[in-house]
Amino acid sequence: MSLNAAADAACPLPCMANPVFRLEAHFSGRVQGVGFRYLTRQLAQGFAVTGQVRNLPDGQVQVIAEGAEGEVRAFLKEIKAEMEHHIHETTECVLDGPARFTNFVIG
Repeated sequence: MSLNAAADAACPLPCMANPVFRLEAHFSGRVQGVGFRYLTRQLAQGFAVTGQVRNLPDGQVQVIAEGAEGEVRAFLKEIKAEMEHHIHETTECVLDGPARFTNFVIG
């Protein structure tokens, strides 16, 4: 019998202690050649997130962020606030699967 029988009873399925929330965002506008990736990496240091920022061939910037959902969403909100004059459109997609990153990098 588990030492935490009450918790086991409340969660009949296998529970993940801290599931990782993964989000992919694409930013379009004047987002390349303006320090977007470097600023994003700097901002990531203020949040409990891992992931990657990279330029895409079509002129967009892709951000993949992983962590607790609140941290990831706050991080993306900060990117949007800091780069609002450069961003014309943002699309976001929640990703399935396990975490892939151990830190936040420029790709």
